[in-house]
Amino acid sequence: MIRAEEPGDRDAIRMVVAAAFDSPSEASLVEAIRDSPEYLPELSLVAVLDGHVAGHVMISYAALTMAAQKHRVAMLSPLAVAPGLQGQGIGSALVRAVTGRADERGEPLVVLEGSPVFYGRLGFEPAQRYGIRIDLPAWAPSEAAQVLRLSRYEPSWRGQVVYPAAFDQVQHR
Repeated sequence: MIRAEEPGDRDAIRMVVAAAFDSPSEASLVEAIRDSPEYLPELSLVAVLDGHVAGHVMISYAALTMAAQKHRVAMLSPLAVAPGLQGQGIGSALVRAVTGRADERGEPLVVLEGSPVFYGRLGFEPAQRYGIRIDLPAWAPSEAAQVLRLSRYEPSWRGQVVYPAAFDQVQHR
């Protein structure tokens, strides 16, 4: 079952995210996003399996800037599935659910940095193809910068993705 995150889920989410990334940094990122003005509670979802949180995904706002223009765009990060449950479709189901909800809200696109193989299967494409730049860690391939065009996609929206301040604390970027 996939549903919106509830306050009682927070400890379980923290544990799932920390275990999935083998680091507390991304779990702290989730909390920082929740405390930020970019947080979208309706786009913070959990997958529940046998009454326990098995996975979590959230979309929050980032900025897309080009010259004097600035647009708010949806950014998917992080996605986490409990290590013992990975490879069973939970992550894919979470991504489909959260991007579907973003589309229903009228968001034009979703950006992320992540595995081109995993996210490519879910409709994400290289961001540079659409004139969107995402700064990536040195170890990440350029294809990790990705975009999913939604129903209200606006081709004129191009430029640099600027991460919100909540992301400044993540050590692995």
